[in-house]
Amino acid sequence: MAKTGLKQRMIEQFHHPRGIGGRVAGWVMAHRGSNRQRNIWVVGLLDVQPEERVLEVGFGPGIALGELAARATRGRVYGVDHSAVMVQRASRRTRAAADRIELIHASVDRLPSFGEPLDAVLAVNSSGFWPDPPQRLRELRGLLRPGGRIALASQPRCPGAERDTTTRAAGELQNLLAKAGFTDLRVETLDLDPPVACVLGVTPR
Repeated sequence: MAKTGLKQRMIEQFHHPRGIGGRVAGWVMAHRGSNRQRNIWVVGLLDVQPEERVLEVGFGPGIALGELAARATRGRVYGVDHSAVMVQRASRRTRAAADRIELIHASVDRLPSFGEPLDAVLAVNSSGFWPDPPQRLRELRGLLRPGGRIALASQPRCPGAERDTTTRAAGELQNLLAKAGFTDLRVETLDLDPPVACVLGVTPR
């Protein structure tokens, strides 16, 4: 029973890192090889251009944020995360591009307006934790310009996860994006263990 309780507490820390346990979870997320591969791959799929404005929801230790800033060299990168521990960690990781990155400590259901329409949005292994994901996706669609892109990635971490688990997760993400009004949906897969699925969509022009 004690082991079960400890495991559950660690899962909760990956969901919402805080305190000492959150710092440990953040270190694991930042240094796990599959996490780095997954985040860099998703950013590549979005094909971010130098002058674009991009948002990551649930940025964790900031791996994807750094990749986004390296591409949006004349643009702006925003990050929203509900964990103060992750905001601190990501701030340190992305210090070199601090003039182009704005990190916001907030929940996905309390997003700011960002002033102007965004060109792209991504979320890596975070949309499953959102309150009312369909509503959140409709709100994100409203923040994007016509023709703006979204990328939702999932690498299942449940016990026994395998390729079929990833396939089901991709189908669920596709359904959510379609219901939220995104079009031109496509699925890309990264062959890790278990595989990563990334569903990309576009806002109607």
